[in-house]
Amino acid sequence: MIRLQGLTLSRGGRVLLDRADASIGPGERVALVGQNGTGKTTLLSALAGELPPDAGDVVQPWRDVTRLEQGLPSSPLPAWRFIVAGDERLAVARRELEQAERDGDGIALAHAHDHWHQAGGLTAEARSRSLLAGLGFDVVQVEQPVDALSGGWRMRLNLARALFAPGELLLLDEPTNHLDLDAILWLERWLLRYSGTAVIVSHDRDFLDRVATATLHIDGCKLVRYSGGYSEFERLRAQRQLQAERERASWDARVAHLNAFITRFRAKASKARQAQSRIKALERMAAVAPVRALRGIDFALHEVGDCPDPLLQTEALDAGYPGRPPVLRGVELSVRRGARIGILGRNGAGKSTLVRTLVGELAPLAGEVRVSRAVRIGYFAQQGIDRLRGDESALAQLQRIAPAEREQALRDYLGRFGFSGDAATRPVGPMSGGEKARLSLALMLHDRPQLLVLDEPTNHLDAQARDALADALADFDGAVLLVSHDRYLLRATADTLMLVADGRLREFDGDLDDYADWLVQRPPGTAPAPSGATAGSGSAGAARPRDEAVPASRRDDRRLAAQRRTQLAERLRPLDREIGEIERRLSAIDARLAAIGARMGDPGVYRDPAEAGALGRERAALDREKDALEERWLQCSAARDAEREAFERDPG
Repeated sequence: MIRLQGLTLSRGGRVLLDRADASIGPGERVALVGQNGTGKTTLLSALAGELPPDAGDVVQPWRDVTRLEQGLPSSPLPAWRFIVAGDERLAVARRELEQAERDGDGIALAHAHDHWHQAGGLTAEARSRSLLAGLGFDVVQVEQPVDALSGGWRMRLNLARALFAPGELLLLDEPTNHLDLDAILWLERWLLRYSGTAVIVSHDRDFLDRVATATLHIDGCKLVRYSGGYSEFERLRAQRQLQAERERASWDARVAHLNAFITRFRAKASKARQAQSRIKALERMAAVAPVRALRGIDFALHEVGDCPDPLLQTEALDAGYPGRPPVLRGVELSVRRGARIGILGRNGAGKSTLVRTLVGELAPLAGEVRVSRAVRIGYFAQQGIDRLRGDESALAQLQRIAPAEREQALRDYLGRFGFSGDAATRPVGPMSGGEKARLSLALMLHDRPQLLVLDEPTNHLDAQARDALADALADFDGAVLLVSHDRYLLRATADTLMLVADGRLREFDGDLDDYADWLVQRPPGTAPAPSGATAGSGSAGAARPRDEAVPASRRDDRRLAAQRRTQLAERLRPLDREIGEIERRLSAIDARLAAIGARMGDPGVYRDPAEAGALGRERAALDREKDALEERWLQCSAARDAEREAFERDPG
């Protein structure tokens, strides 16, 4: 039993845990969760004995501790030998063998061979190769020197080393960050068979739901224990918080806008009834506000306004790198307004190559990418956080791309991404990976893109930020092209799933559960046979082996949902446009009326009867215009509600 008693940990002068208590039973697989920067990695260091506590005790009975390394490994050894070399018991047994052979001591040699067998020396190579295959390495990569592998594959070697000879206590910090979905599924099965105790830091809720038996949450410098995986933790925590928090401290712009109109119309008896639908909308938003307020982050996205359709198309596109064979051939893709496309595929299949070509970072090797004129594309790259300037603050970097905006407006914007107060002016360099990812998203979204191309946007985000991103993408009325191994985000966002495999891009005729089955049935290197199906709105040609076809209802439901969303957006767009214009004019009128009221409150203005009279006439004219606009706003809102209800009854 691990006991944390009155544990205090700090880093850089900042207290992360303050007299925290918790326990972890033998054989438990515990998820360690909390927002970025709350001390999860620091706690793992304390459990590993690498960091002495500032106060309190870590009662940890096991000394055989294995921790997932975070640095980039370097070695001239082949990958499989590098894995074996990480087993200390095997290394000791090998040294004993070598010493006994040098000494010519037969008895010592016999004992050394016995130790070698007990340490698993006879099966070491086979076990290491099997482990690497499970993590997605092919037969060529297994034999390659570590230094010849790309950064992502070398990070996987750290995980393979930790799993090859796990101790009684296994500490894993973000083990899924560099894995694709098939490797994550393999790791889930491995952990379910592991008999020791594991503490796992991860923001992948599906992964934690499958492997964790308990959850420790770092909250307010304390450790709170919950039973079950992440979803159960979230449910229990929400219950606790909702009992204490019924009102949200601040409302986002939409809620504030609704409140303003409700206040205005309630004062006018003739219009009070017409405001009821807005009141109901406010009540629905108030019901979920406490849950979202717990996150401290709200990536509320903009409306894209008028934009072309389709936004992007490819024709006979070959994607890859100059001087090399194409990674992808013959890509036919059409991204329409409102499209929700999730890109699936194993690591190395070409997903990132595809999106880099679509956004113009890579030139096509053949064919073309046609981006509609004036379309704004927001691109989040896996390595985007490395492009941030470590010596500058979040505010300074936002000011560089928006020099004309007021500082307070920029601060308000950054606050929605978790950078409030002093956090907006701290240097970016010491920030956690999750904080840098949130800043990259904030900078990318500030230009109000109409097409979001997101390549693994959640790799460094904590669970709260992932939820905020999923909510924002669900409400976004532009198009989304998403590469992610985060199953929760894919389920919440994607209507159409595309598969990158065998150098081709095809529609995947199934859901994520079907994709998991496909990964298990199709070892790496096995290509799907084309089925000849065609994709619906927002996608390209389809492919899935016919003998693996899923029920048509799943595929049709997903396509129908996408088509319905597009159709509804088209029907509502004229009304949305007029409502937006009215709201902008009303805001301008309110600002002018406030200015007139302040001026007329000055007794000195009445020394000039002409000015006082002009102000009075202007105020009366603005009041009449405001009344007319409010009436029209209500008519448009009622028409919009009626249009939506009619569509839901009969989308045809």
